[in-house]
Amino acid sequence: ILPEQAKSIASSPNKQKKPFYSEAASKSNLNSNYTFDTFVVGSNNRFAHSASLAVAESPGNAYNPLFIYGGAGLGKTHLSLAIANQVLRRGYSVLYDSVINFLRQVEREHFGRASGDDDTLELLLSCDLLILDDLGTEFHSQFYQSTIYNIINTRMNRNRPTIISTNLNYDEISHQYDERITSRIYTNYNCYQFVGQDVRVLKRQQQLQHGNG
Repeated sequence: ILPEQAKSIASSPNKQKKPFYSEAASKSNLNSNYTFDTFVVGSNNRFAHSASLAVAESPGNAYNPLFIYGGAGLGKTHLSLAIANQVLRRGYSVLYDSVINFLRQVEREHFGRASGDDDTLELLLSCDLLILDDLGTEFHSQFYQSTIYNIINTRMNRNRPTIISTNLNYDEISHQYDERITSRIYTNYNCYQFVGQDVRVLKRQQQLQHGNG
């Protein structure tokens, strides 16, 4: 779910009647079609699929924190959403969105451009599972770099489950981010690269094969 949904549900009159994120699961805007059952498993993504499934089954214990990278269309977002949907259904708090969307909201609040007393940064630091999608799509600024480092470092120190996905390769990550961020990722995260064919093409091929079967 997104930070604004978390804040809305937490302040609702019904919050005493059912667990906070049990209600959040029913109101989540995450695409429920992205599940492990609908993911096309191939020889090039089998290990990443197994790791993601383990994370969903035991968040915070298996492959924590997790960093997945590779080209577009290889299934990173699908697996991230599959993890988010499964963990959310189990009653944990989950925040999922692109890095740029999270950073823009934190920036607005930090510089007084947002209404109310929202604290998105604290939600990002404290939720049970944080999934940062599309790292590298944000604009380069010192504020964004510092915020990303704060999120990564604080959640690591608190041992809070975190998943980061990106289309960038190793060299591009090292070029775009300062050393304290890259060292945290490559030293402390379980890093898995996605390679192979676009999963959308694989899924279409499976559909055609079943149709001709």
